[in-house]
Formats: sequence, C-alpha cells, structure tokens
Amino acid sequence: MREQALEVLEFPRVLERISARCASELGREALLARRPSRDLRAVQDALRQVAAARDLHQTHPTWAPAPPPDARRPLRTLAVYGGVLEPEELLRILRLLEAAAAVHDGLLVHLPPGELDHPLRGFLSQCPHLREPIRRLARVVEEDGTLSDGASPELRGLRQKIRAARVRIVRRLEAYVATLPERVRVPDASVSLREDRYVIQIRREGRGEVGGVIHGDSASGATLFVEPPLAQSLMRELQDLLDQERREIHRILREITEGLRPDEPALRGMLAGLVALDSLWARALAAAAWGAHLPTMLSAEEEAREGMVVVEGRHPLLLDLWLAGEGKGAVIPFSITLEANERALVLSGPNTGGKTVFLKAMGLLPLLAQAGILPPVGEGTRLPVLDDVFADIGDGQSIAESLSTFSSHLVRAREILDQARPGTLVLMDEMGTGTDPAEGAALAQAILETLVARGVRALVTSHLGALKRLDTEGTGIVNGSLLFDATRIAPTYQFQKGRPGRSYGLAIARRLGLPDGVLDRAEALVGGGELEVEALLASLEEKERELAETLEASQGARRQAEALEARWMREMAALGEAQKGAEEAARQEARRLLLEARDEVEAAIERLEAADAETRAEAAREARARVEEAARRYQDPGQKKPRSRPRRGATPTGQPFSVGQTVRLVSAGTRGTVQGVEEARGRVIVDVGGMRLTLPMEAVEPAQGGAAPRRPAVPAAPRPEREEVERSARPEIHLLGLRVDEASLMLGRALDAAVVAQLPSLRIVHGKGTGALRARVHELLSADPRVRGFRGGVHGEGGAGVTIAEIQ
Repeated sequence: MREQALEVLEFPRVLERISARCASELGREALLARRPSRDLRAVQDALRQVAAARDLHQTHPTWAPAPPPDARRPLRTLAVYGGVLEPEELLRILRLLEAAAAVHDGLLVHLPPGELDHPLRGFLSQCPHLREPIRRLARVVEEDGTLSDGASPELRGLRQKIRAARVRIVRRLEAYVATLPERVRVPDASVSLREDRYVIQIRREGRGEVGGVIHGDSASGATLFVEPPLAQSLMRELQDLLDQERREIHRILREITEGLRPDEPALRGMLAGLVALDSLWARALAAAAWGAHLPTMLSAEEEAREGMVVVEGRHPLLLDLWLAGEGKGAVIPFSITLEANERALVLSGPNTGGKTVFLKAMGLLPLLAQAGILPPVGEGTRLPVLDDVFADIGDGQSIAESLSTFSSHLVRAREILDQARPGTLVLMDEMGTGTDPAEGAALAQAILETLVARGVRALVTSHLGALKRLDTEGTGIVNGSLLFDATRIAPTYQFQKGRPGRSYGLAIARRLGLPDGVLDRAEALVGGGELEVEALLASLEEKERELAETLEASQGARRQAEALEARWMREMAALGEAQKGAEEAARQEARRLLLEARDEVEAAIERLEAADAETRAEAAREARARVEEAARRYQDPGQKKPRSRPRRGATPTGQPFSVGQTVRLVSAGTRGTVQGVEEARGRVIVDVGGMRLTLPMEAVEPAQGGAAPRRPAVPAAPRPEREEVERSARPEIHLLGLRVDEASLMLGRALDAAVVAQLPSLRIVHGKGTGALRARVHELLSADPRVRGFRGGVHGEGGAGVTIAEIQ
C-alpha cells in the first residue's frame, strides 16, 4: 500500500491516537508499524481477534494484560554464545516471565472454557507460565537489579566479610582521627567515602602532618578529604574481598545465563506475544470507545459482484478527538450502499460541507480494517480488501518542481491511469478544478469513464455542473451529496445518495453581505440551464424538508400513542394485581375470623364438664367440622365469595342485633340465640347447641321461622390470638399417657396450629400400648378435611408408635 495515500488520508495520525492506549512503548511501536494487508484471511482473523478482545474487555473491564518489559537487550545477549547476563538484565527476564504468567493465568480464568477455537486462545501457548525459572530468578535477583545474598552460600559469606571489613575500617579511621591534634582535626567530621575510598576530613594546614592521598576539598578550600596511609593499608584487605565477590558474581551469572540459554526461543516468542497482545488490547479499547462493529470483508471479486456497504460510518480521527474532548462537535454518521454496477460516486455540494472529510473517511474505513483495526462502522457493513489506494486530495502545489494546482492534479491523474486496476480505490478531491471549467469537466468525465470501464472503485468531489449530469442509466456513475441547511446556510453533514448537491455560492455571498446589485448581475450571468438545475434542486430540498418534518411529526405521534398504550397496559396490570391482592386479603381475613370462632368452640368444649367423654368428643368433632368447612369455602377462590360486611352492630338489613334474637350462622347454617352484642368491636355472642361462640356480625344473619331454645349465658373464656397459635405450632405432638378424649382435644389444637402456621406435616407420638389411642388418632385424621393423608412411622421415625400426618 502506497505511503503517499496513507499520509494524505492521515492514516498514521489515527494510529497515533490508538497507540496512546498501549500499556508499553513496545506495544506502541508495534501498533504504529501496522500497515494494511491484502491477505483476506489474515485480515479476517485479525479483526476477529480485536472483536474478541473488545468483548473480553467489556465482560471483564477490570482485567487487562500485563505490559511487556523491554527485554530485547537480554534476549540478544542470550542469543550470543558465551554472553553473560548482567543482574539488571536478569531482572528484565524475570519481569518478562512474570508478565507472561499473569497473562496466561488471566486468560485461563476469563476465556470461555469450551471454545477451543477462541481467537485469543493462541496467547495461552505463546505466553506460558514457567514457574521454575520464575522461582529461580526471584531467588537470586533483587528488585533494584542487583544479585541477592542468597544467590550462593559463597556470595553470602563474602558479603558478610565485606560488611565486617568496612565497619572495621571506619572504626580504625575514627580512632585515628581522635589522635590528631586540634589544629588538624575538623570539628564533628566523620569518615566518608569518596570514589569508593575511605577518607577523613582535615584542615588544609595539616596536610603534611597526615600524609596520604587527597580526594578533594570543600567549597571554601579550607577542608581536605584525605585517604591516610592507614586507610590505604586497610583497603587492600577490603579490595581482595571485593575481587572475590566479583568473581563469584560472574560465576553465578554465567551459570544462570547458561541455564536460560535453551529457553531463548521461548522467551523471544513470549515477548512477541506480550507485545502483540498489548497492541491488540489498545485496538480493542479503541473499538469499544468507538462503538465499532465487526465488518464483513470482501475480496476484490466479491466486491465486484456485491458492491460495498457502510452502515453508520464515522471518520475515526474526528471521532477519537471528539471522544477525548478535543473535537469541535459530535461526528455525524453516514450510511452508503454502492452497488456492483455503481463504480464511481460524484459527491457535490457547497464548500465546508464535509465532502473532503467524507472522502477521507471512505478511504480510511477499509484501510483500518485491513490493518487489523475495527473501524467505527455499524452492524451490516461490507468493506472490500483493497489492493491499492490512490488519493489526490489537496492542491499539491510545488514551487521547487514548478507545479501549479492543476498540474499537480494532472500528475496524480496520470499515475492513477497508469496503475489503477480492479481492486483499487481512487479518491480525488475537487476533480476538474484549476483550469477552464468546460475543459476541466471534459477531462474529469473522460478520466471517470476510463476508471469505470476498468472496474476501479472511484470516489470524487466536484463543483462542476457537468459532472452532476453523468448519473444516467448504464454509466456506472452515481451522484451523492451532503445535505445543507438552506435556511441557516450551514452544513448538516448528512449523506444522501442519488442526488447532486447545490453549490450555494450566491446564497453564501448574499449571507456575507455582498451588494444586491452585484448579486443580481451574477444571477443574470449564470446560464439558464444552471439556474434551472439549481431551482430544481432547491425545490427538491424544500419538499424533502417538509416530508422529513411530516414524517417526524407522525413518528412522534406514534411514539406518544405507544407510550399511552404501554401506560394503559401497566395500569391495567397493576389494577388486576391490586384486585387479586384485595380478594386474597378478604379470604385471609375471613379465614382468620373463622379460626377465631374455632377457638371459641374449643373453649366451649372445655366447659362442658357435665357431659361424658364420648359425647364431648362427638360435639367437638361436629363443631370443628362445620367451622372448617366454612373456612375452606372462604379460602378457595372458586367458592362463593363472602357477603359484604354490614354496618357494625347491625344485621345485613341495617337493623341492630338484640339479645334473645334467633340468628343463623352464615357459613354452617346452624341456628343459635344472641347472648350479647359488642358493637364497638363489631362482634356478637351466640349460643349454639349449648356452646357459646363469639363471632363477627357479618358471620350471622337473622333466622327465619322461629326462635331457637334459649340457654343461660355462659361467660366467654379467654382465647389466644392467631399470632399465639402460630407461635405454638410444633411439627411434633406427644399424646403418650393421655386419655382418648384428652388426646383428641390436643390433636385438634395441634392441627389448628399446624394449619395456621402452614406446616407441611405433623408427627404424632401416641405409643404402641393397646392400640386404642392410635386407632382414635387415625379415626380423627381420616375425618379431618385438613389432612391430605397419614401413614405410620418407619424405622428411624418411631415405628408403630408414631403417625405422620400430611397437612393440606
């Protein structure tokens, strides 16, 4: 791909913007070196990798590949036989191994385990986790790039001796300084190092008295830094130890280098993989920021048959600048479809309307894709893999080569005509300008026709009216324009295919305040055909504007209607839920009231002390059955709904209840006599068959056909509230040692509590004994409609001494 075209289209500038997202300088260099490829398969694979990396970033935004260290120099050392790595170079190798291990482990965690052909899975083998080399290097090299004491026992011992020797030298020199006369010593002076030699500070006048080697003086010159003869003799011992240390360090480095040398190819591949992944991640971040989609890439033959499609395309450089807050405004996307037989597009319209930007964007989008970069396009885009690109954009004037604007265009045109073939994209800005309009238009038409005949894809901009009239059947040339707001005399940057654009030259001149007389004369001088075309285009623009406004209004009305419909549906759904909730609440309230009545029945049973046990149990069973039948009718949504509640203290007809009045229980149909009325609480006390029940007023109604026999009123025993019943619910009840009638009463209460607490089952421990108690339990369970079924206990549950009842 020719570099001149890439420079004209600002391809390197786009790479610069993307490379800022790299985590390393190596990744940035690799990205800046990318160029469009002509290999369709390689382009498709590269784009799939970018799309996969983008998806991984969006799924796991907190993860990013470790940046590669610059390990090129140590790798070159490893490649040379006999070369020995320095400690700093070992640290670079360690950082390389650690980065590869981090990438390997991160990809293992985040990549889908079942997708063996995932585009990023190749990095797992390219960046292995080599634990043993990491462990070995981490033991011998320090974070500051020096060899650690633990590199070998010999090195550790030598360094201990060196530290002891240095301490000994300092102490001997400090003692020596203390023996010097006051006129020689410098107050508060200490032993220091100069050029790795131990020196003391003395006054200049004591130079002859101390002797030794001077290693510098103070800023005033009054103090000298002297290495006395004593320090020189002490340093010979230290120097011998330092020499031994250097030899040991060299031995260790040589040994480690030889151990790493066989891994040099793997390390080189590791570095290449990390650099490639860094570049890939930067491209993925750009794709995510741009909202880019994966385009379908076409070969030259496929593009010649199917044409090209750009959906929601945007200029990548302008888009990236705008996202960074450096652009002047949002980038307007464009969509265009060029059919197979539409080989050339003539883009016309006013200056500053965005034609050149459009031209560059149409060149950049396929070139970026061919360089392995997802271009800022929408889903459904189909781009060709280009063999070459020619870009004649800009005036190209050259004083050195004596080229005018027109001449430079002709030089580019000659190059294009010599080399352009199928699979080539030609971009020409302001075609036919720089000379006589008639001659320029004729030359431009001839060039376009030649390119179309060769099967070249050409996109050109022009103001010449003659080129606007080439869009006819069979020519392979189609018009296009970027819409312009005639009212504001401002561009909209919206592309429209199939219609030429107006130049708006006179309209802009009038807006800028040129004299009316001059403008009137200019309009008179314009040819009649040109004026007719301009008038026709103006009329079309006005009709399109009105149509767009009408369409927008209708769409707004439609959106409003859809919103109203959605709101109505939501309100209806909410109303239905509220109604269901109210019905359920009513059923639960009725059930609660009936269970309270059940409590009253139990209390009445306990007070029937005069009756024998069998009569008492039979009465209890009958009363419970009646109340529970009513409770089921209230609980079942399919049963008849309870009647509306009358006014408190009144019958359904509105008349108040009175003591002695005969009433009928609505749920059970049983008659009774009113014994008392609690108007404040909305309840009535009714005597039913000798049992005193406290019921809600809506649970009874005046009886027809006479009064029930009146019995003396019995004070109502206190009863537990529903919450207390729920709290008393237990999944197990023990009846051992109870009489049959006592067991029957306790079993009834346990079943009540289990039903209220909604327990799934009840474990009844009755023992084996004679079997009478078990038989009575089974009899009561069989007759109780709240029990779905029951069974004897199995091994581990208590056997025959236990019965398990399943609650409805």
